[in-house]
Amino acid sequence: MAFILIGFLLLTFGGDLIVRGISHAGLRLGVSSLTVGLIFASLATSSPELAVSLGAAWMGQADVAVGNVLGSNILNVLVVLGICAAIRSLVVDRRLIWHDVPIMVGVSFLFYFLSADQSLSRFDGGVLLVTSAIYLYMTYQAAQRERQVGAVPDTAALSSWPKISFQMVLGVVLLIVGARLLVIAATTVARAWGVSELIIGLTIVAVGTSLPELATSVAASLRGERDIAVGNIVGSNIFNIVWVIGLSALLAPVPIGVSASALSFDFPVMCAVAVACLPIFFSGHEISRWEGFLFIAYYVAYVVYLFLNSQGHTLLPMYSKMMWVFVLPLTVVTLGVGVVRHLTRAKV
Repeated sequence: MAFILIGFLLLTFGGDLIVRGISHAGLRLGVSSLTVGLIFASLATSSPELAVSLGAAWMGQADVAVGNVLGSNILNVLVVLGICAAIRSLVVDRRLIWHDVPIMVGVSFLFYFLSADQSLSRFDGGVLLVTSAIYLYMTYQAAQRERQVGAVPDTAALSSWPKISFQMVLGVVLLIVGARLLVIAATTVARAWGVSELIIGLTIVAVGTSLPELATSVAASLRGERDIAVGNIVGSNIFNIVWVIGLSALLAPVPIGVSASALSFDFPVMCAVAVACLPIFFSGHEISRWEGFLFIAYYVAYVVYLFLNSQGHTLLPMYSKMMWVFVLPLTVVTLGVGVVRHLTRAKV
């Protein structure tokens, strides 16, 4: 219990330090908060995923290495973005809709395609790392265009570079230590209950490594830096795949195995969650509070399915049928109506 409390406190302080640091860094560089969130915040908050997946891949724990990224990407959208939107509706920048979210969808399907043979080789890792380099170059080019058209900031009113660097480094350290404490406590309890490594990777480890994104995005949302909040999630999901899995596959002593159960369920869920962002972001260029609560409800439903499936529970067939026959079609229709209404208003 003490580990959990200390972990949450460290995450809270760490997230606030990172948000303040990257806000001032963006202003000093003359680029938008969105660009800073997509690059600096995303790379910083993806460091726990990198540490966990790289370590798990090196030790031969393939289910943890892959499940950590799958679970983190699902949780980032459904829970982190959901909580931020539930607190305060989030305005979505047009650049995210037409550039970064399609890239997130694309790399999600690329990850699925490369894993289809139930293995991630060094070649697969190289493909993902090359993709990360291309994405970084495209984002750098966008940042250069922003600097050309942006106003020159009053740097005298901003924190100095040494102070900004100290805030961000200290924030990352606090996030990593806080997340680690929570993962240790939760994993110990889960193993005592006999939960499988894949389920631990998809849920507990994923929650622990996504806590930095949660702390950073919630802190950004509360401070009114909503571009950082959304950009951090989209950027983190991209880097979790192209950087975390890419580097893990490249450096692992043997190819990373991918379980058939993950390919049949968790990969499609990750891709579906990424695709679902397009109509939600496009509809009014915002994520409303009710959509935030919808995201959270879907994550609860996903976790319930995982545990029913892991236990072979008798309620699983009825639960699965209810989701496929009622809940998912109703959601698709609701999102479709929202997009149509937005298009209708745009024409008037």
